[in-house]
Amino acid sequence: MSAGAVTGRLTTSDGWPLPGGTLTAIDGAGAQRGRATAREDGGFVLDGLAPGSYTVIVAAAGHEPAARTVVVPAGAPASMGVLALPRVGGRVLPTPGTWVIDPVHSSIRASALHLGMSRIHGRLRRFSGQIQVADPLENSSVEVVIDPAAVDSDDPTRDEHLRSPDFLDVAAYPEIRYKSDGLHRLSAEHWRVDGVLSLKGVSAPVALDVTYHGSGPDMFGGTRAAFSATAEVSRDDFAISWNQSLLAGVLAIGRTLRIDIDIQAALS
Repeated sequence: MSAGAVTGRLTTSDGWPLPGGTLTAIDGAGAQRGRATAREDGGFVLDGLAPGSYTVIVAAAGHEPAARTVVVPAGAPASMGVLALPRVGGRVLPTPGTWVIDPVHSSIRASALHLGMSRIHGRLRRFSGQIQVADPLENSSVEVVIDPAAVDSDDPTRDEHLRSPDFLDVAAYPEIRYKSDGLHRLSAEHWRVDGVLSLKGVSAPVALDVTYHGSGPDMFGGTRAAFSATAEVSRDDFAISWNQSLLAGVLAIGRTLRIDIDIQAALS
């Protein structure tokens, strides 16, 4: 009888590989029939298995274990696809209190369509803020202050243009602010934050699509929590209307900005 195998890839819940994670195949009688370790890219091969049904026990340090059932055919691999493990504590909501955003381990990035074909990217490198976690969590709030003069698109000439009145007009408007006014739970790890963005003298509603990545201890005896968020912002809503029209009506810079945020905050 030909031996079969189980293949797949082991990752974190947000798609990063989990090298060194272990996968153990248990048969219907409870006996261990195979064991494998995930490679650097998270891929694994559990081979030498006789055809039949198995329970695969998946484990990785710092992540919640899981069990999956798979049927191995004769002489052919059975794919388990991507096995995503949430980190330990990832499902536990953050402790009520004040969480101060750590800008060194956080980022705010913006991208826009260029010439209707590709994207250009920039970062806002100086910001501060805090998250007030309440009980119930729906009463929580967040407020962030950003220095628009710290815009960085990896091109000094373009950055000077972004600081000018054509775009951010940092001399007249030295701060960008975001303040939430509502929080809505979509799932255990997925939330929508409603709030108001104040930019270039204009305040308009902007919703953030937020994913909570868990909380846990840091290296200094404190507690950290991690979040990521995305939003789409129309430049026209904030009087940032500079553009150049090319042939066929294609704009040099798209009117919609995609905002990508990664936040690590410390409980104060």
